[in-house]
Amino acid sequence: MATVKDLEKLDGAPRGGAPSTPATGLSLDLAGKEPEQLVPLLVEHAADVHASDLIFNTNEDDVEVTVRHFGVLRPVGQLRPDVGRRCISYVKTLADMNISERRRPLDGRHLFRRKAGARLDLRISTIPTLYGEDCALRILDQERRVLELDQLGMDEATYSQLVRLLGSPGGLILVTGPTETGKTTTLYACLSHLNNGERKINTIEDPIEYSLRGVRQSQVNPAVGLGFEELLQSVLRQAPHVIMIGEVRSPETAATAVRAAASGHLVLATLHAPVATAAVSQLLRLDAHAHLLASSLLGVVSQRLLRTLCPRCKRGYELPAVQAFDEVRDQLRPEEGQHLYGSRGCPECRMTGYAGRTGVFEMLRVGPQLRRLIDERASSSALRHKAVEEGLVEFRHSALLKIARGETSLEEVVRVLPAEYLEASLAPSDTAIRAARD
Repeated sequence: MATVKDLEKLDGAPRGGAPSTPATGLSLDLAGKEPEQLVPLLVEHAADVHASDLIFNTNEDDVEVTVRHFGVLRPVGQLRPDVGRRCISYVKTLADMNISERRRPLDGRHLFRRKAGARLDLRISTIPTLYGEDCALRILDQERRVLELDQLGMDEATYSQLVRLLGSPGGLILVTGPTETGKTTTLYACLSHLNNGERKINTIEDPIEYSLRGVRQSQVNPAVGLGFEELLQSVLRQAPHVIMIGEVRSPETAATAVRAAASGHLVLATLHAPVATAAVSQLLRLDAHAHLLASSLLGVVSQRLLRTLCPRCKRGYELPAVQAFDEVRDQLRPEEGQHLYGSRGCPECRMTGYAGRTGVFEMLRVGPQLRRLIDERASSSALRHKAVEEGLVEFRHSALLKIARGETSLEEVVRVLPAEYLEASLAPSDTAIRAARD
């Protein structure tokens, strides 16, 4: 059984995707414009290319403007230092931030009305750096539709398992991964699936990214001492069927969430953990009660986001090893798994080679044996070993499906997923393969 890592080592394997520092179609001519023109122009441009962030970085000789495009920073242009500083001040003015305060980080918010009439919710953050302020604008499109569960990019096995977990009357479901990996999008998709008018659903968020009709949404407000744990205590008094917690950050929130799940509420939450089984160790480090966690945890979804190849300029390459996709062959159609795919860019994708993003997932369902190990506070490695024995759907499996179906490139998978997640599990056959290869 070959792994993605094996493919990466093969001579002649295509490096599907744009070069690391390509000239893309995301640049703008910013010369000769005032801040009152530049800022709206840049926000419109960032929204047009579906960027998640617009960033002003102050350097010694200029202010560099970039966008975060499908998770990768792309240059837009440079501004003279004086013009760049005025642009940052203009942004702060829009958000009613203190323009004279440049020594401390500041946060603000502005509702931007696009020329076409749509509204953008801009979450603005400034921070002092060596040569001046940097400013980042998180762009939340209020008109964007919440994705359904079957639009996240899950394979059939992962999707079916998650739907079964969401059908539980109570318990804890965690969505984990680093920042900017689509955890909140997955939670919203789960809420949309559950929001049939028969359940009382409350959320605790920071920030509220989308408005969901029929869901009671609350936002934390640290300025008045209203954090996740305080809101959660109040939400429990509202007797909801479902509670969504934007992020478990503190021991208090972890303990309350686990107790709520153990007492019959269905609790959905995000957590920063690299893989599914590590979420258990993370909650235990946050002083969650081991016995309550063992009895209430239903499952963990760990995820990353991969850029999808542009369909217009995507090209297939000869597969360097015919056994490359043997592990997932039974889930492929006859025409799939015959090539590796890549793209060098075209005007349609602004020369980036990619046209969107999709999720790659690791799905853990908690059974009796795992509950016993959690109750005994077993190590993360012991939990993972048992989870693999019980059918853990690993990142490697999901990534191989994406490559075999031509949704993404090998280069993109290697960029997003560390090599250790792409190694085959420690089954005897896999060990023999690695020994032979070495």
